[in-house]
Amino acid sequence: MPDLPEAASQGFDKRRGPVVLATVSEDGVPNAIYVSCVEKFSEDKIVIAENYFDKTRANILGGSRGALLFLTDQGGAFQIKGSLERHTHGAVYERMKEWLDPSLPGVAATVVNVEEVYSGQERLL
Repeated sequence: MPDLPEAASQGFDKRRGPVVLATVSEDGVPNAIYVSCVEKFSEDKIVIAENYFDKTRANILGGSRGALLFLTDQGGAFQIKGSLERHTHGAVYERMKEWLDPSLPGVAATVVNVEEVYSGQERLL
């Protein structure tokens, strides 16, 4: 997997508000949700804590790719697209449990593997 371009990586570190996660069902029906429990696992993996997913979980289990959209503290916007992995144990899951608020269920950790990155219409990766 390629790494996030520097501008996107720094933008993610200084993001404002929740991110939007978009997936698609096996029938091609799009679904977008706000997620606030999200962290960078590495420069090629973004991890989202699965707390109350329903349609999103079904889409991930159905093989959906995903897109993350976020705003920076300076008003810039980035979109990260890639394959999705769902972890219910192992290193990714355990790391997610370390930063997740213990009052939340954290039933799984979803990884967005960085494959494409955009700033507006400009493709950075």
